[in-house]
Amino acid sequence: MSVEPMKKDKAAVKRKAELKALAALSDEEINTRDIPEVTDWRGAVRGKFYRPVKEPISIRVDADVLAWFRSQGEKYQSRINEALREYMHQHHRRA
Repeated sequence: MSVEPMKKDKAAVKRKAELKALAALSDEEINTRDIPEVTDWRGAVRGKFYRPVKEPISIRVDADVLAWFRSQGEKYQSRINEALREYMHQHHRRA
């Protein structure tokens, strides 16, 4: 057994213990004095860390619509999802 996996295992065990101890603290007990409070979120980037859960589905779309999305390059399914999300947001605001 090499030394590297043992180091990783020890680090993982230590990190897990630290996270468990932190989770046991109340919000008031956690020292956040050295963390600047974010008051301006205009420069925030959506999805940088958060990834919504994806659910595989089967959907029928017109062949020309699918061909257009595919012609735009890779990740056409992500662009279809973005278009559907934009539609959802536009119509949610009206309701």
